[in-house]
Amino acid sequence: PGVPPTPQHNSASTESPAVDVVHSIYFGIIFCMKKVSQHKKPVSSLDAIDVRILSELQEDGSLTNVELAERVGLSPSPCLSRVRALEDEGVILRRVTLIDPATVGANVSVFVQVTLERQTETLLEVFETAMAGFPEVMECYLMTGDADYLLRVVVADVQALQEFILGKLSKTKGVSNIRSSFALKQVKYKTAFPVAELLGAGDRRVGADPARGRRG
Repeated sequence: PGVPPTPQHNSASTESPAVDVVHSIYFGIIFCMKKVSQHKKPVSSLDAIDVRILSELQEDGSLTNVELAERVGLSPSPCLSRVRALEDEGVILRRVTLIDPATVGANVSVFVQVTLERQTETLLEVFETAMAGFPEVMECYLMTGDADYLLRVVVADVQALQEFILGKLSKTKGVSNIRSSFALKQVKYKTAFPVAELLGAGDRRVGADPARGRRG
């Protein structure tokens, strides 16, 4: 079968005046900067052992403390102290189980660009609240560029996508334009962050930190 055509839906039939367009772009940038400024800063006290702990747990969250300690070169007690400290600091948020999407019918992955009528704080918040409540939306990003938001949506088939767009997404307050693209093949997918590269910790020497029980 051929590749399904790219669905496009317009909720608004009129264009905003130029001044509104400029205001929307400006407000969108400011709102995006505000969101970014609220992000947590990296924990500067992480050392090389912490990085190894995070790397191991991201690959296998079911590791026991004894198994984890062996892999990172610590005894069990200080290893457990480090894990608990990472949890207390909000570095480790939670443990989850990854499943095979195909086994639960997640056959179609779609990237959806959404443009709002105007970028007002109220509309942005309404839209984001709505996306948080739609189980089909796996990821949602406020973007720069032509579209206001980029979504990653997972559904069982094209019919389910149509129902989502027409029955949910297009009915969300403020949505003006929807454009979707189908993923033909997943070339790469990972959930583990490259912690060492992000923190520049690859060559960092491990130092003692009595407050956190460092050095096992």
